[in-house]
Amino acid sequence: MRSLPLRIRTGSPLRFPPPKPTLSGSLSRASPSGPWFFCNSGSNSGAHCLHSASDSSPSRVSPITISAINDLFPAKARLKNRAAASNKPRVHDNHDKRMSEDSVMKPTLPKLPFYFETGVGLFAKRTPRPFPPPFLSPPSGSFSDALSTHDRSRDRRELVDGQLIKGCTNGDDAVYVSDYFVAANDGVGAWSMRPRGHAGLWSRLVVHFWASAVNESIASGNVATPDPVENLQRAYEQTLEATRAPNDWQGTTTAAGALLWYRPVETVTTTGRGHADSSASDEEKEPVLYVTNLGDSQVMVVRPAEGRIIFKTKEQWHWFDCPRQLGTNSPDTPRENAVVDVVPINVGDIVLAMSDGLIDNLWADEIVDKVCQSVAAWQDKDKTPADLQRGMMTAVAEELVEAARVVAVDPFAESPYMEHAIDEGLASEGGKLDDISVVAAVCRRSQ
Repeated sequence: MRSLPLRIRTGSPLRFPPPKPTLSGSLSRASPSGPWFFCNSGSNSGAHCLHSASDSSPSRVSPITISAINDLFPAKARLKNRAAASNKPRVHDNHDKRMSEDSVMKPTLPKLPFYFETGVGLFAKRTPRPFPPPFLSPPSGSFSDALSTHDRSRDRRELVDGQLIKGCTNGDDAVYVSDYFVAANDGVGAWSMRPRGHAGLWSRLVVHFWASAVNESIASGNVATPDPVENLQRAYEQTLEATRAPNDWQGTTTAAGALLWYRPVETVTTTGRGHADSSASDEEKEPVLYVTNLGDSQVMVVRPAEGRIIFKTKEQWHWFDCPRQLGTNSPDTPRENAVVDVVPINVGDIVLAMSDGLIDNLWADEIVDKVCQSVAAWQDKDKTPADLQRGMMTAVAEELVEAARVVAVDPFAESPYMEHAIDEGLASEGGKLDDISVVAAVCRRSQ
């Protein structure tokens, strides 16, 4: 993602040139000398960010385990993960106390007939920028600070309105996973060229407020038909409010998310007309997906049992390499431009929420083949306790990211991005180096 549909005060369009892709920062395999890793500042502070060590050689991000995902995202852990976590030692400190206070404010979600089993794969083209105050308070550098405030000055968790920011940042992308909702937002990286531009902050805040609105609507218990566009509109407005003066942080982001819902199984009467019984039991209900998209991130539904795509969203563009986007000076809004599709799915179908870093480097048939291969390999292998802890969806997401990364860093590879650029009359060769974010979620029936 390179261009911003900005407008200056005279009303004339302004387009930024694409920044040269760089490999600044550290991306390396897990090793004592320089791994990528998720860090919790302090003992268990809950900071949701990617950090890197000193090694500067580009490589894949180290695997993200299911336990790490449960720590990073506000999803309910499955029962087996709860049992595993209960055996781990935990350090109780002031950060834990504040975390428990924050959790009191979270809505309690009801048990729905279906849920997502999820996994995440991430690759960042450069080190994510830290969030600015007031969203992230840097540690104090002054010896004159009172000792009683020392613990607060070292609190490096991302916060907005006193709450932990949901999701995870990956470069300029942001992802979110839970039992019923997954999302992948792609911040427009060209904002890094502006003094107060921060695309990563915008993508993360939008996914945070969007997930919060979805969770609140589910927790209310009186939603017959979800309205993810209104939830996204609310998130967009809250992000505008959070980033305006005196904070004044600019940015834009695409948005793609999928909400897992259900409906009664339709039956056929003697008149031949289908009807739905609202009193049907969970066994008589079928899963349905509410997919929302604005921009060029993508949600795709794959049915491994048949080796085919059930559904995928269509990219929205202003022009080539300038997608529809939410944020500063953009004319796009969720109410006017977001597209919602209601997709019936089956138990066992895999939902992928992906930033354009993946779909610009892998064709759709390659994505399907890789998913089916990963699922088959997982089902055939003798699983170790580490494999069970990692989970099938984490394996699917990580293998997709690795396949896209190989193309992205190859200057001679053939890629969908290269093909689209040539169609537009632009010289292009090789993959597209970009942040690559994938959320993989398989639909399961609740017990």
